Amino acid sequence: MRKRLYLLLPDVRRAKQVFKELLLSHIEERYIHVMAREGTHLAELPEATVLQKSDAMHGLWHGLVVGGATGAVAGTVVLLFPPTVIGVSLGVVLAMALMGAVMGVWVSGMIASDIPNKNLAPFLKPVEQGKILMIVDVPRAKVADVSRMIKRHHPEADMRGVDPTIPAFP
Repeated sequence: MRKRLYLLLPDVRRAKQVFKELLLSHIEERYIHVMAREGTHLAELPEATVLQKSDAMHGLWHGLVVGGATGAVAGTVVLLFPPTVIGVSLGVVLAMALMGAVMGVWVSGMIASDIPNKNLAPFLKPVEQGKILMIVDVPRAKVADVSRMIKRHHPEADMRGVDPTIPAFP
């Protein structure tokens, strides 16, 4: 299980230093993501993906639940009031629920990919002012050690908290 750390760094040079120290602390590169103002050259720093920048995962789960429930209700209506004389079975409810879930995931995923991640809202203004946001998913056992290391080596780093639950698929 991991916790997500948010670090605001003053520039790309310091972000590179913190990135290298995190790698030396055995934090894998796939668990480190960097967000910067549009047009900032990040060099070898791993840029945050759409999944980190947007509410896509949240939207996908909502689409799955709401679409599946809507499809199940529609299938139940078809089961209770069949449109023709042909017999309708419970398979219709399952098929409609599955189709609803697929449609819900597709539509809500497209919409949510354009909505900024609500967890990043406090960081958007500093990032637009030129700071670098580093998002690090750290194993629970190493959170205190990594935090101390960053504070000791980089007092200019603004540690803006720990997200207690990170998404299952960051």
